[in-house]
Amino acid sequence: MKSIDNWINNVNSNSRLVHKGRRIHLTFTFGIGNEDHLIKITNGIIQSIHTRLVLTESGTFRIHGQSESWDKHWLKIPPRDYHDIFAMLAKKIITIDGDLTPLIQNLQYFKDLIASNRSLDFNKGFTMENNDIDFEDIIGRYIYINVNSKVFRIYVEEAGVGIPLICLHTAGSDSRQFRHILNDKEITKKYRVIAFDLPWHGKSNPPKDYHLNEYKLTTDLYKKIIMSFCNAYKVINPVIMGCSMGGRVVLHLALEQSNFLRAAIALEGSDKLDAYYDLDWLHRPDVHGGEVQAAFVSSQIAPQSPESFKHETLWHYMQGGPGVFKGDLYFYWHDGDFDDRSKLIDTQKCPVYLLSGEYDCSCTPERTKATAKRIKGSKATIIPGIGHFPMSENPELFKSYIHPILKEISKL
Repeated sequence: MKSIDNWINNVNSNSRLVHKGRRIHLTFTFGIGNEDHLIKITNGIIQSIHTRLVLTESGTFRIHGQSESWDKHWLKIPPRDYHDIFAMLAKKIITIDGDLTPLIQNLQYFKDLIASNRSLDFNKGFTMENNDIDFEDIIGRYIYINVNSKVFRIYVEEAGVGIPLICLHTAGSDSRQFRHILNDKEITKKYRVIAFDLPWHGKSNPPKDYHLNEYKLTTDLYKKIIMSFCNAYKVINPVIMGCSMGGRVVLHLALEQSNFLRAAIALEGSDKLDAYYDLDWLHRPDVHGGEVQAAFVSSQIAPQSPESFKHETLWHYMQGGPGVFKGDLYFYWHDGDFDDRSKLIDTQKCPVYLLSGEYDCSCTPERTKATAKRIKGSKATIIPGIGHFPMSENPELFKSYIHPILKEISKL
C-alpha cells in the first residue's frame, strides 16, 4: 500500500476536496487484499487511517480490491478499467457493500478521495480554446414537432452548409456536447451540422402533462421523435451521428430508414448492452440528482482527457431534469437491445461507422467489435485514450478520427 501519510496529506491539503466533503462525518472500510483499513473522515478531512484489528470494528460501507488492482488505479495514467472505482466495479475488479447511501450521496468526493493517492496532474492534456472571437457561427432556434398527438417545443442549433449532419446527444445530457463539431470549420464547410435537444432535455420542453407521468424513453418513441424532427426541419438524405443512446438508436434507423439516410455514425453505440449499476439511485429524494448523475458518468471519461472539457461534460449532467437520465437509460440498457436484428442492416444502402473509446466501460471496445461483426460491411474504430464522450471530453483527439470518416461519406 502506498504511504498512508501521503494519502492523508493529499486529501487534507486539497481545499476543493475538503470543501466538497465538508458535511461528511463517517468511517468507511477500505480493503486491500486480506487487510482492511478504517478511514475516519470529519468535515471532509481524514482524521486517521488504521488497520482493522477485530472483525467487530467496521465502517459504514466497504470498498475492497486486491493490492495489484489498487496499484493500477493509483498509476498516474491508469489503464482502462482501473481508472475509476465504478469502472472497476463494472468489471468486478472491486466490490462495494454495506450502507451505500452516504457513498452515493457523496460519490464524487469518495472517488476523488481514493484517486488522490495517485500522482495527479490536474492540468493533464490541457487544451487551450480559441477565444479570439466575439461570436460563434452557431445559430439557435425553436421548432415544434408532433409525436403521438403531443406537441413538443424543440431547441435546435446549427452551423455550416452542405450535407445535413444530425447529431444526437447522450442519455441525460443535451446538444451542447456537440459545440466543438458545430464550431469546426473543417466540418462546417461541407456539412450543415444540426444538433437538437430531445424533449425533457436541455432547452427543449417536456410535454404539458409531464408532471402526471414518469418519463421513460422507449425505442418507438425515440425513433418517432428523431424522424418527426427530420421531417419538420426538412432535411434530405442526412448523415446521422449519435453518441451513447444516440449511438444505439442510429443503428435502428440504419435498418429502418436506409432509404432516407446517407450514412450512420454510432459513437459509443452497440446493439447489445448490460446494466452495471442500480438506476434507482438516479431519482431519489435523499440523493442530489445532478451530483449523482455526474459522479456516475465520470467513470466514463478517460484520465487523459483535458480537465476543462471533462468538467464541462459533467456540468451538462449536473443540470439534467429530475428522473430524465434514469428514463433515458430504460432505452439504453433495456428497450434498445438490437443484436437480433442488427445483422439485417444493409451497409451498401446505409454505410455504418462505429467508434468507441478505449476507456468506455459501458459500450466497451469489445461490445463495439461484436456489433461490427454482426453488421456486415460496417467499419469499427477504437479510439485510444478517450472515453464515452469523445466529442466533448477530448474534441481535438476525436476530430482527428471523425474528419476522415466525414470526408469519406461526403464522396458517397
